[in-house]
Amino acid sequence: MKLQVYNSDGTSSTEKDFGLPVFEGDKGLQALKEVIVAINANNRQGTRSTKTRGEVSGGGKKPWNQKGSGRARAGSSRSPLWSGGGVVFGPKPRDFSKKINAKVRALAFSRALFDRASAGEIAVIEQFSVAQPKTKLVGQVVGRIAPKGKILLVDAPFAPAAMQAARNLARVSLQDAAKLNSHDLAQYKKIIVSAKALDAILVRVNGGKN
Repeated sequence: MKLQVYNSDGTSSTEKDFGLPVFEGDKGLQALKEVIVAINANNRQGTRSTKTRGEVSGGGKKPWNQKGSGRARAGSSRSPLWSGGGVVFGPKPRDFSKKINAKVRALAFSRALFDRASAGEIAVIEQFSVAQPKTKLVGQVVGRIAPKGKILLVDAPFAPAAMQAARNLARVSLQDAAKLNSHDLAQYKKIIVSAKALDAILVRVNGGKN
């Protein structure tokens, strides 16, 4: 599969063939869906908590007599019907994580890579290099390759100067090739990968790792 390869300043490009995975039909789409759902679930902290009527302090005394007051019967001021009372079926700490088989993750990653590459949404840059760690310099390079939308830059790893210069761009996110996953590939409008990072990604794909 051919990808556009840009020079370091993004001013010129050529097409080059890379050994990316190729899919036919719907193969891998279900795996991709399952992996993205699992990644989102695993990112949930599950720490939200509310108190039931038995956990709210106070309310041990019956507010008023059962009969004779003309008011509705009440056994506790911590009833869910009362202000300051407990919560019915409120959230409690829980584990949202989902387990995904390694082969399914690898298949999903390869499918996501194929879909983005075949749509022309992955570009290769020779390297992320800037003379000075200035955001403006990286912004100019990125703007030449992808003028609009959310962009993911992938390197293996980023040079400190390039990372410092790119991290302040609002529409740009950074990711190391070793940590790149299916969710990253799915959520950005354009993905710009350094040649070194693409080599690392191809090793992962061909080796069955994700």
